[in-house]
Amino acid sequence: MIKSLFIPSFQTDTGYSINLTVTYQVFGKELGTAPVVLVNHALTGNSSVTGEDGWWNNLIGKNKVIDTAYYTVLSIDIPGNGFDGNPENLIAAYKEFHNRDIARVQLEVLNFLNIKSLYAAIGGSLGGQILWELAMEAPELIEYLIPVATDWKATDWVIAQCAIQEQILCNSEKPIHDARMHAMTFYRTAASFTAKFNRSVHSEKGIYNVESWLLHHGKRLEERFELATYKLMNHLLGTASITKGRSEIHHLLKTIKSTVHLVAIDSDGLFYPAPIYNTHQLLKSVGVQSYYHEIQSIHGHDAFLIEYDQLNNILTTIFNTKYQNENFKIWRKIAG
Repeated sequence: MIKSLFIPSFQTDTGYSINLTVTYQVFGKELGTAPVVLVNHALTGNSSVTGEDGWWNNLIGKNKVIDTAYYTVLSIDIPGNGFDGNPENLIAAYKEFHNRDIARVQLEVLNFLNIKSLYAAIGGSLGGQILWELAMEAPELIEYLIPVATDWKATDWVIAQCAIQEQILCNSEKPIHDARMHAMTFYRTAASFTAKFNRSVHSEKGIYNVESWLLHHGKRLEERFELATYKLMNHLLGTASITKGRSEIHHLLKTIKSTVHLVAIDSDGLFYPAPIYNTHQLLKSVGVQSYYHEIQSIHGHDAFLIEYDQLNNILTTIFNTKYQNENFKIWRKIAG
């Protein structure tokens, strides 16, 4: 069930003030009775991480690696993502927001729910970028920090792709449709396209199947997404940086008390694995317990939504039932 929290006069880091309505969902064990896992959604996602329309059902649910029979799973919608269907809650002034503001909103929700600690926090792409900011805002909050297919900053390549997206969103006659078509080309890879389509032609449309697939994705997102939402999410993705207005990265990473599990994808054309591995090395150099995992896939960035067997194997040592007794002891100690 979708729940909401009203935050009056929320002030962003830019000094912009706005009344925010934040929506969230809770799955699994009742709050206060079990370790809490925060799951952040990606650019076009929402808080339905499991259940009938769950976009991460392969990972989250009863008898899944993140077992809702054992954990409390919390997912918070990025404000302005339009999931509640209320146009009044969309954010027009999207350039006034950055991921740090979204992390502060998440802390408001956690405080409202009286959640003092998180056993784990996991998120892919934009969702993982926000986790980095959450770790900066509350270094002792998260026991296991798991950013997937993402990094603490937007690289020049990410900034470039988001700049093109911004131009499409601001100038196209079909902005959501066309921006989504472009986005799918850097979410996947040339090898993925070849394996899926191999220059085949759609029998009814008379166009290549890859063209039909791109048009389909453009139409699908156009049907369920708002332009203001896309502009906001793209802006958040392209402006990510935990160092902005703070200190140098090695000083910041020293403050993290979490055990960090970084998950990269060898073929990711948006968040290349090399910078993520460099973050892993930097974390280790400043004394943070860090582990680097790399998914092998031809599918590029979207592999974190495709390669579930590999993701399950990576997450097993953190969430699997054979470790739950020890996990529960850790949670009880953290929760006091």
